[in-house]
Amino acid sequence: MEAINSFFSLLSGWLWDWPMIILLLGTHLFLTFRLGVPQRKLLTGIRLSVKKDDVAKGDVSQFGALATALAATIGTGNIVGVATAVALGGPGAVLWCWFTGIFGMATKYAEGLLAVKYRVKGSDGRMYGGPMYALERGLNMKWLAILFAVFTALASFGIGCTVQANSIALLAYETFGVPTWGVGIFVCVLTAIVILGGVKSIARVCTVLVPFMAFFYVVGCVVILCMNASFVWPAIQLIVSSAFNPSAAGGGFVGATVMMAARYGIARGLFSNESGMGSAPIVAAAAQTRNPVRQALVSSTGTFWDTVVICALTGLVLVSSILAYPDISYADGAALTKVAFSKIPYVGAPLLTFGILTFAFSTILGWSYYGESAVNYIEGQRINRFYRILFIVALFFGSIINLDIIWNIADCMNALMTIPNLVALLLLSGIAARETHKYLWSGKLDAEMEE
Repeated sequence: MEAINSFFSLLSGWLWDWPMIILLLGTHLFLTFRLGVPQRKLLTGIRLSVKKDDVAKGDVSQFGALATALAATIGTGNIVGVATAVALGGPGAVLWCWFTGIFGMATKYAEGLLAVKYRVKGSDGRMYGGPMYALERGLNMKWLAILFAVFTALASFGIGCTVQANSIALLAYETFGVPTWGVGIFVCVLTAIVILGGVKSIARVCTVLVPFMAFFYVVGCVVILCMNASFVWPAIQLIVSSAFNPSAAGGGFVGATVMMAARYGIARGLFSNESGMGSAPIVAAAAQTRNPVRQALVSSTGTFWDTVVICALTGLVLVSSILAYPDISYADGAALTKVAFSKIPYVGAPLLTFGILTFAFSTILGWSYYGESAVNYIEGQRINRFYRILFIVALFFGSIINLDIIWNIADCMNALMTIPNLVALLLLSGIAARETHKYLWSGKLDAEMEE
Protein backbone atom coordinates (compact mmCIF):
# COMPACT_ATOMS: atom_id res chain seq x y z
CA MET A 1 0.00 0.00 0.00
CA GLU A 2 2.88 2.34 0.81
CA ALA A 3 4.45 1.65 -2.58
CA ILE A 4 1.12 2.36 -4.34
CA ASN A 5 0.74 5.60 -2.39
CA SER A 6 4.28 6.66 -3.33
CA PHE A 7 3.57 5.92 -7.00
CA PHE A 8 0.40 8.04 -7.09
CA SER A 9 2.11 10.78 -5.09
CA LEU A 10 4.89 10.98 -7.68
CA LEU A 11 2.41 10.75 -10.57
CA SER A 12 0.27 13.53 -9.07
CA GLY A 13 3.30 15.76 -8.63
CA TRP A 14 4.32 15.16 -12.23
CA LEU A 15 0.84 15.67 -13.69
CA TRP A 16 0.26 18.94 -11.80
CA ASP A 17 3.74 20.36 -12.43
CA TRP A 18 4.63 23.22 -14.76
CA PRO A 19 3.57 21.55 -18.06
CA MET A 20 -0.05 21.22 -16.85
CA ILE A 21 -0.04 24.71 -15.33
CA ILE A 22 1.30 26.23 -18.55
CA LEU A 23 -1.18 24.24 -20.64
CA LEU A 24 -4.16 25.36 -18.56
CA LEU A 25 -3.10 28.98 -18.25
CA GLY A 26 -2.20 29.04 -21.94
CA THR A 27 -5.69 27.75 -22.78
CA HIS A 28 -7.21 30.48 -20.59
CA LEU A 29 -5.24 33.16 -22.45
CA PHE A 30 -5.87 31.67 -25.90
CA LEU A 31 -9.63 31.41 -25.40
CA THR A 32 -9.82 34.88 -23.87
CA PHE A 33 -8.58 36.46 -27.09
CA ARG A 34 -9.99 33.83 -29.49
CA LEU A 35 -13.50 34.54 -28.19
CA GLY A 36 -13.11 38.33 -28.07
CA VAL A 37 -12.66 38.67 -24.28
CA PRO A 38 -16.07 37.39 -23.10
CA GLN A 39 -15.14 38.57 -19.60
CA ARG A 40 -16.42 41.97 -20.73
CA LYS A 41 -19.95 40.57 -20.49
CA LEU A 42 -19.68 39.62 -16.82
CA LEU A 43 -22.61 41.80 -15.75
CA THR A 44 -24.76 40.32 -18.52
CA GLY A 45 -23.87 36.85 -17.26
CA ILE A 46 -24.86 37.79 -13.70
CA ARG A 47 -28.20 39.19 -14.97
CA LEU A 48 -28.86 36.02 -16.97
CA SER A 49 -28.04 33.80 -13.99
CA VAL A 50 -31.01 35.15 -12.04
CA LYS A 51 -33.34 35.50 -15.02
CA LYS A 52 -35.58 32.55 -15.89
CA ASP A 53 -35.73 31.57 -19.57
CA ASP A 54 -39.33 30.35 -19.84
CA VAL A 55 -39.18 29.38 -23.52
CA ALA A 56 -36.01 27.29 -23.23
CA LYS A 57 -35.50 23.53 -23.02
CA GLY A 58 -33.67 21.99 -20.08
CA ASP A 59 -34.02 20.26 -16.73
CA VAL A 60 -33.03 23.01 -14.27
CA SER A 61 -32.93 26.80 -14.29
CA GLN A 62 -29.77 28.60 -15.33
CA PHE A 63 -29.24 29.64 -11.72
CA GLY A 64 -29.83 26.04 -10.61
CA ALA A 65 -27.10 24.83 -12.98
CA LEU A 66 -24.77 27.60 -11.81
CA ALA A 67 -25.47 26.86 -8.13
CA THR A 68 -24.81 23.14 -8.64
CA ALA A 69 -21.52 23.90 -10.41
CA LEU A 70 -20.56 26.33 -7.65
CA ALA A 71 -21.49 23.73 -5.06
CA ALA A 72 -18.85 21.44 -6.54
CA THR A 73 -16.18 24.12 -7.03
CA ILE A 74 -16.52 26.25 -3.90
CA GLY A 75 -14.87 24.01 -1.34
CA THR A 76 -12.01 23.64 1.06
CA GLY A 77 -9.66 24.79 -1.72
CA ASN A 78 -11.06 28.30 -1.28
CA ILE A 79 -10.09 28.22 2.39
CA VAL A 80 -7.19 25.85 2.96
CA GLY A 81 -5.91 25.94 -0.64
CA VAL A 82 -5.34 29.69 -0.67
CA ALA A 83 -3.70 29.53 2.75
CA THR A 84 -1.33 26.83 1.50
CA ALA A 85 -0.47 28.96 -1.54
CA VAL A 86 0.38 31.92 0.72
CA ALA A 87 2.45 29.71 3.04
CA LEU A 88 4.45 28.17 0.18
CA GLY A 89 4.60 30.97 -2.38
CA GLY A 90 4.28 34.11 -0.26
CA PRO A 91 1.66 36.89 -0.47
CA GLY A 92 2.26 37.29 -4.21
CA ALA A 93 0.56 33.92 -4.79
CA VAL A 94 -2.78 35.65 -4.11
CA LEU A 95 -2.36 37.91 -7.16
CA TRP A 96 -1.44 34.98 -9.41
CA CYS A 97 -4.48 33.08 -8.12
CA TRP A 98 -6.64 36.11 -8.96
CA PHE A 99 -5.18 36.37 -12.49
CA THR A 100 -6.03 32.70 -13.01
CA GLY A 101 -9.65 33.44 -12.16
CA ILE A 102 -9.87 36.43 -14.49
CA PHE A 103 -8.59 34.54 -17.53
CA GLY A 104 -10.21 31.26 -16.47
CA MET A 105 -13.61 32.86 -17.00
CA ALA A 106 -13.08 32.51 -20.76
CA THR A 107 -12.37 28.79 -20.44
CA LYS A 108 -15.44 28.24 -18.24
CA TYR A 109 -17.44 30.23 -20.84
CA ALA A 110 -16.24 27.97 -23.67
CA GLU A 111 -16.95 24.83 -21.62
CA GLY A 112 -20.53 25.92 -20.96
CA LEU A 113 -21.07 26.85 -24.61
CA LEU A 114 -19.86 23.51 -25.97
CA ALA A 115 -21.83 21.61 -23.32
CA VAL A 116 -25.12 23.13 -24.51
CA LYS A 117 -24.12 23.02 -28.18
CA TYR A 118 -23.54 19.26 -28.15
CA ARG A 119 -25.97 18.12 -25.46
CA VAL A 120 -28.47 15.35 -26.17
CA LYS A 121 -31.89 14.41 -24.85
CA GLY A 122 -31.95 11.00 -23.20
CA SER A 123 -34.72 8.43 -23.35
CA ASP A 124 -35.81 9.63 -19.90
CA GLY A 125 -36.38 13.14 -21.27
CA ARG A 126 -33.39 14.62 -19.42
CA MET A 127 -30.62 16.67 -21.04
CA TYR A 128 -27.11 15.20 -21.01
CA GLY A 129 -23.90 16.94 -22.00
CA GLY A 130 -20.33 17.76 -21.12
CA PRO A 131 -16.88 17.18 -22.64
CA MET A 132 -17.66 13.53 -23.47
CA TYR A 133 -20.51 14.58 -25.78
CA ALA A 134 -18.42 17.40 -27.30
CA LEU A 135 -15.61 14.94 -28.00
CA GLU A 136 -17.96 12.37 -29.54
CA ARG A 137 -20.35 14.62 -31.49
CA GLY A 138 -18.02 17.49 -32.28
CA LEU A 139 -14.74 15.66 -32.95
CA ASN A 140 -15.81 12.02 -33.50
CA MET A 141 -13.43 10.95 -30.69
CA LYS A 142 -15.59 8.42 -28.86
CA TRP A 143 -12.53 6.70 -27.37
CA LEU A 144 -11.32 9.93 -25.79
CA ALA A 145 -14.85 10.71 -24.60
CA ILE A 146 -14.97 7.35 -22.79
CA LEU A 147 -11.58 8.04 -21.18
CA PHE A 148 -12.84 11.38 -19.91
CA ALA A 149 -15.97 9.74 -18.50
CA VAL A 150 -13.91 7.02 -16.75
CA PHE A 151 -11.57 9.58 -15.17
CA THR A 152 -14.55 11.70 -14.08
CA ALA A 153 -16.34 8.75 -12.49
CA LEU A 154 -13.20 7.77 -10.58
CA ALA A 155 -12.55 11.38 -9.53
CA SER A 156 -16.09 11.67 -8.18
CA PHE A 157 -15.31 8.97 -5.59
CA GLY A 158 -12.13 10.82 -4.62
CA ILE A 159 -12.23 14.60 -4.49
CA GLY A 160 -16.02 14.72 -4.62
CA CYS A 161 -16.85 11.99 -2.12
CA THR A 162 -14.43 10.28 0.28
CA VAL A 163 -12.09 13.27 0.65
CA GLN A 164 -14.95 15.66 1.48
CA ALA A 165 -16.60 13.18 3.88
CA ASN A 166 -13.26 12.74 5.63
CA SER A 167 -12.85 16.52 6.00
CA ILE A 168 -16.34 16.83 7.50
CA ALA A 169 -15.84 13.89 9.89
CA LEU A 170 -12.44 15.04 11.17
CA LEU A 171 -13.59 18.64 11.65
CA ALA A 172 -16.74 17.55 13.50
CA TYR A 173 -14.67 15.25 15.72
CA GLU A 174 -12.01 17.89 16.50
CA THR A 175 -14.57 20.66 17.11
CA PHE A 176 -17.52 18.90 18.73
CA GLY A 177 -16.13 15.49 19.71
CA VAL A 178 -18.62 13.59 17.54
CA PRO A 179 -17.34 10.11 16.53
CA THR A 180 -16.34 9.91 12.87
CA TRP A 181 -18.61 6.92 12.26
CA GLY A 182 -21.59 8.89 13.57
CA VAL A 183 -20.76 11.81 11.28
CA GLY A 184 -20.38 9.37 8.40
CA ILE A 185 -23.86 7.94 8.92
CA PHE A 186 -25.36 11.43 9.18
CA VAL A 187 -23.64 12.61 5.97
CA CYS A 188 -24.76 9.44 4.14
CA VAL A 189 -28.40 9.91 5.13
CA LEU A 190 -28.40 13.60 4.27
CA THR A 191 -26.74 12.98 0.91
CA ALA A 192 -29.08 10.11 0.06
CA ILE A 193 -32.14 12.29 0.68
CA VAL A 194 -30.83 14.78 -1.88
CA ILE A 195 -29.13 12.77 -4.64
CA LEU A 196 -31.70 9.97 -4.95
CA GLY A 197 -34.02 12.61 -6.40
CA GLY A 198 -31.65 13.28 -9.32
CA VAL A 199 -30.40 16.55 -10.79
CA LYS A 200 -33.57 18.53 -10.04
CA SER A 201 -33.36 17.65 -6.35
CA ILE A 202 -29.62 18.46 -6.24
CA ALA A 203 -30.18 21.79 -8.00
CA ARG A 204 -33.03 22.75 -5.62
CA VAL A 205 -30.84 22.19 -2.57
CA CYS A 206 -27.83 23.92 -4.12
CA THR A 207 -29.82 27.03 -5.07
CA VAL A 208 -30.52 27.51 -1.35
CA LEU A 209 -27.28 26.18 0.16
CA VAL A 210 -24.70 27.88 -2.07
CA PRO A 211 -25.82 31.52 -1.63
CA PHE A 212 -26.38 30.88 2.08
CA MET A 213 -22.94 29.38 2.77
CA ALA A 214 -21.09 31.86 0.54
CA PHE A 215 -22.85 34.81 2.19
CA PHE A 216 -21.81 33.80 5.71
CA TYR A 217 -18.23 33.10 4.66
CA VAL A 218 -17.95 36.44 2.85
CA VAL A 219 -19.45 38.24 5.87
CA GLY A 220 -16.77 36.62 8.04
CA CYS A 221 -14.06 37.81 5.65
CA VAL A 222 -15.47 41.34 5.59
CA VAL A 223 -15.59 41.47 9.40
CA ILE A 224 -11.92 40.46 9.60
CA LEU A 225 -10.99 43.06 6.96
CA CYS A 226 -12.82 45.72 8.99
CA MET A 227 -10.89 44.65 12.08
CA ASN A 228 -7.67 44.84 10.04
CA ALA A 229 -8.73 48.07 8.30
CA SER A 230 -5.41 49.86 8.71
CA PHE A 231 -3.56 46.86 7.26
CA VAL A 232 -5.76 46.21 4.20
CA TRP A 233 -4.08 48.71 1.86
CA PRO A 234 -0.56 47.64 2.95
CA ALA A 235 -1.68 44.03 2.37
CA ILE A 236 -2.81 44.88 -1.19
CA GLN A 237 0.51 46.63 -1.86
CA LEU A 238 2.40 43.64 -0.46
CA ILE A 239 0.42 41.15 -2.57
CA VAL A 240 1.10 43.10 -5.78
CA SER A 241 4.76 43.87 -5.10
CA SER A 242 5.69 40.39 -3.87
CA ALA A 243 4.05 38.75 -6.90
CA PHE A 244 6.98 40.06 -8.96
CA ASN A 245 9.53 40.64 -6.20
CA PRO A 246 8.98 38.16 -3.35
CA SER A 247 11.81 39.62 -1.26
CA ALA A 248 9.53 42.66 -0.77
CA ALA A 249 7.48 40.53 1.61
CA GLY A 250 10.39 40.18 4.02
CA GLY A 251 10.45 37.91 7.05
CA GLY A 252 9.87 34.25 6.43
CA PHE A 253 8.82 34.92 2.83
CA VAL A 254 12.32 35.98 1.73
CA GLY A 255 13.05 32.45 0.53
CA ALA A 256 10.16 32.56 -1.94
CA THR A 257 10.78 33.29 -5.61
CA VAL A 258 8.64 34.70 -8.40
CA MET A 259 8.39 31.17 -9.79
CA MET A 260 7.17 29.82 -6.45
CA ALA A 261 4.61 32.60 -6.06
CA ALA A 262 3.34 32.02 -9.60
CA ARG A 263 3.42 28.23 -9.36
CA TYR A 264 1.42 27.95 -6.14
CA GLY A 265 -0.90 30.85 -6.90
CA ILE A 266 -1.79 29.58 -10.38
CA ALA A 267 -2.05 25.95 -9.26
CA ARG A 268 -4.39 26.76 -6.37
CA GLY A 269 -6.47 29.04 -8.57
CA LEU A 270 -6.83 26.36 -11.23
CA PHE A 271 -7.64 23.70 -8.65
CA SER A 272 -10.18 25.94 -6.92
CA ASN A 273 -12.31 27.06 -9.88
CA GLU A 274 -11.86 23.89 -12.01
CA SER A 275 -11.79 25.94 -15.24
CA GLY A 276 -10.46 23.57 -17.87
CA MET A 277 -11.10 20.42 -15.85
CA GLY A 278 -14.39 19.69 -17.62
CA SER A 279 -16.59 19.06 -14.60
CA ALA A 280 -18.85 22.14 -14.51
CA PRO A 281 -20.09 21.84 -18.14
CA ILE A 282 -21.71 18.50 -17.25
CA VAL A 283 -24.37 20.30 -15.22
CA ALA A 284 -24.38 23.35 -17.52
CA ALA A 285 -25.81 21.06 -20.21
CA ALA A 286 -28.93 20.53 -18.07
CA ALA A 287 -29.74 24.25 -17.91
CA GLN A 288 -32.89 25.76 -19.38
CA THR A 289 -31.38 28.00 -22.05
CA ARG A 290 -32.47 28.88 -25.57
CA ASN A 291 -28.94 29.10 -26.99
CA PRO A 292 -25.43 28.01 -25.94
CA VAL A 293 -24.09 31.53 -25.32
CA ARG A 294 -26.61 32.39 -22.62
CA GLN A 295 -25.50 29.48 -20.45
CA ALA A 296 -21.87 30.07 -21.38
CA LEU A 297 -22.05 33.55 -19.85
CA VAL A 298 -23.79 32.19 -16.75
CA SER A 299 -21.13 29.47 -16.39
CA SER A 300 -18.32 32.01 -16.63
CA THR A 301 -19.69 33.86 -13.60
CA GLY A 302 -18.97 30.73 -11.54
CA THR A 303 -15.22 31.30 -11.90
CA PHE A 304 -15.72 34.97 -11.03
CA TRP A 305 -17.51 34.17 -7.76
CA ASP A 306 -15.23 31.28 -6.85
CA THR A 307 -11.79 32.74 -7.51
CA VAL A 308 -12.03 36.45 -8.29
CA VAL A 309 -14.23 37.09 -5.23
CA ILE A 310 -13.99 34.31 -2.61
CA CYS A 311 -10.35 33.25 -3.13
CA ALA A 312 -9.26 36.89 -3.38
CA LEU A 313 -11.11 37.75 -0.16
CA THR A 314 -9.50 34.78 1.60
CA GLY A 315 -6.05 35.85 0.42
CA LEU A 316 -6.57 39.43 1.54
CA VAL A 317 -7.81 38.24 4.95
CA LEU A 318 -4.73 36.07 5.38
CA VAL A 319 -2.14 38.65 4.34
CA SER A 320 -3.75 41.50 6.30
CA SER A 321 -3.94 39.24 9.37
CA ILE A 322 -0.26 38.33 9.06
CA LEU A 323 0.56 42.05 9.03
CA ALA A 324 -1.86 42.87 11.86
CA TYR A 325 -0.81 39.99 14.11
CA PRO A 326 2.94 39.28 13.85
CA ASP A 327 2.50 36.31 16.19
CA ILE A 328 0.64 34.38 13.45
CA SER A 329 2.78 31.65 11.94
CA TYR A 330 2.33 31.53 8.19
CA ALA A 331 4.38 28.35 7.79
CA ASP A 332 1.38 26.06 8.31
CA GLY A 333 -1.04 26.78 5.49
CA ALA A 334 -3.76 24.49 6.86
CA ALA A 335 -3.92 26.39 10.16
CA LEU A 336 -3.44 29.90 8.79
CA THR A 337 -7.09 30.60 7.93
CA LYS A 338 -8.23 29.11 11.25
CA VAL A 339 -5.94 31.45 13.19
CA ALA A 340 -7.12 34.46 11.15
CA PHE A 341 -10.80 33.69 11.79
CA SER A 342 -10.17 33.05 15.48
CA LYS A 343 -9.40 36.76 15.83
CA ILE A 344 -13.17 37.40 15.56
CA PRO A 345 -14.34 37.15 19.18
CA TYR A 346 -16.68 34.25 20.03
CA VAL A 347 -18.06 33.56 16.54
CA GLY A 348 -14.91 33.45 14.38
CA ALA A 349 -13.96 29.79 14.83
CA PRO A 350 -17.58 28.49 14.61
CA LEU A 351 -18.12 30.59 11.47
CA LEU A 352 -15.10 29.03 9.77
CA THR A 353 -16.17 25.56 10.90
CA PHE A 354 -19.63 26.15 9.45
CA GLY A 355 -18.06 27.37 6.20
CA ILE A 356 -15.83 24.32 5.81
CA LEU A 357 -18.66 21.89 6.66
CA THR A 358 -21.12 23.42 4.20
CA PHE A 359 -18.48 23.89 1.48
CA ALA A 360 -17.49 20.22 1.76
CA PHE A 361 -21.10 18.96 1.78
CA SER A 362 -22.03 21.07 -1.25
CA THR A 363 -19.02 19.64 -3.10
CA ILE A 364 -20.36 16.14 -2.41
CA LEU A 365 -23.71 17.05 -3.99
CA GLY A 366 -22.22 18.62 -7.11
CA TRP A 367 -19.74 15.82 -7.75
CA SER A 368 -22.36 13.13 -7.25
CA TYR A 369 -24.10 14.46 -10.35
CA TYR A 370 -20.85 14.69 -12.32
CA GLY A 371 -19.98 11.08 -11.52
CA GLU A 372 -23.48 9.82 -12.28
CA SER A 373 -23.48 11.59 -15.65
CA ALA A 374 -20.11 10.02 -16.46
CA VAL A 375 -21.21 6.44 -15.71
CA ASN A 376 -24.48 7.13 -17.49
CA TYR A 377 -22.48 8.01 -20.62
CA ILE A 378 -20.51 4.77 -20.39
CA GLU A 379 -23.20 2.28 -19.33
CA GLY A 380 -26.54 4.01 -19.77
CA GLN A 381 -29.27 4.98 -17.32
CA ARG A 382 -29.72 1.46 -15.90
CA ILE A 383 -26.62 1.95 -13.75
CA ASN A 384 -27.63 5.30 -12.23
CA ARG A 385 -29.25 3.90 -9.08
CA PHE A 386 -26.33 1.51 -8.51
CA TYR A 387 -23.89 4.42 -8.79
CA ARG A 388 -25.84 6.50 -6.25
CA ILE A 389 -25.85 3.65 -3.73
CA LEU A 390 -22.11 3.02 -4.23
CA PHE A 391 -21.43 6.76 -3.85
CA ILE A 392 -23.32 6.86 -0.52
CA VAL A 393 -21.48 3.77 0.78
CA ALA A 394 -18.13 5.35 -0.21
CA LEU A 395 -19.07 8.44 1.81
CA PHE A 396 -19.24 6.35 4.98
CA PHE A 397 -15.88 4.67 4.42
CA GLY A 398 -14.36 8.03 3.57
CA SER A 399 -15.44 9.27 6.99
CA ILE A 400 -13.59 6.59 8.96
CA ILE A 401 -10.38 5.70 7.04
CA ASN A 402 -7.02 7.35 6.37
CA LEU A 403 -7.14 9.03 2.98
CA ASP A 404 -3.54 9.84 2.00
CA ILE A 405 -3.65 7.47 -0.96
CA ILE A 406 -7.16 8.63 -1.96
CA TRP A 407 -5.98 12.25 -2.07
CA ASN A 408 -3.13 11.31 -4.43
CA ILE A 409 -5.33 9.16 -6.68
CA ALA A 410 -7.98 11.92 -6.79
CA ASP A 411 -5.39 14.49 -7.83
CA CYS A 412 -4.25 12.18 -10.64
CA MET A 413 -7.81 11.58 -11.87
CA ASN A 414 -8.52 15.34 -11.89
CA ALA A 415 -5.44 15.95 -14.01
CA LEU A 416 -6.31 13.09 -16.38
CA MET A 417 -9.84 14.53 -16.78
CA THR A 418 -8.33 17.83 -17.80
CA ILE A 419 -6.36 16.56 -20.79
CA PRO A 420 -9.31 15.27 -22.92
CA ASN A 421 -11.33 18.36 -21.97
CA LEU A 422 -8.56 20.68 -23.20
CA VAL A 423 -8.42 18.73 -26.46
CA ALA A 424 -12.13 19.43 -26.96
CA LEU A 425 -11.79 23.11 -26.00
CA LEU A 426 -8.85 23.82 -28.28
CA LEU A 427 -10.02 21.83 -31.31
CA LEU A 428 -13.57 23.19 -31.07
CA SER A 429 -12.54 26.78 -30.30
CA GLY A 430 -13.57 27.77 -33.83
CA ILE A 431 -17.12 26.51 -33.17
CA ALA A 432 -17.17 28.40 -29.87
CA ALA A 433 -15.95 31.57 -31.59
CA ARG A 434 -18.62 31.27 -34.32
CA GLU A 435 -21.42 30.78 -31.79
CA THR A 436 -20.10 33.70 -29.74
CA HIS A 437 -20.12 36.00 -32.76
CA LYS A 438 -23.57 34.77 -33.80
CA TYR A 439 -25.24 35.56 -30.47
CA LEU A 440 -22.98 37.75 -28.34
CA TRP A 441 -21.14 40.19 -30.54
CA SER A 442 -23.89 40.50 -33.18
CA GLY A 443 -26.32 42.02 -30.67
CA LYS A 444 -28.77 39.09 -30.94
CA LEU A 445 -28.43 38.27 -27.24
CA ASP A 446 -29.09 41.86 -26.19
CA ALA A 447 -32.26 41.84 -28.31
CA GLU A 448 -33.41 38.59 -26.66
CA MET A 449 -32.91 40.06 -23.20
CA GLU A 450 -35.06 43.09 -24.04
CA GLU A 451 -38.03 40.89 -25.06
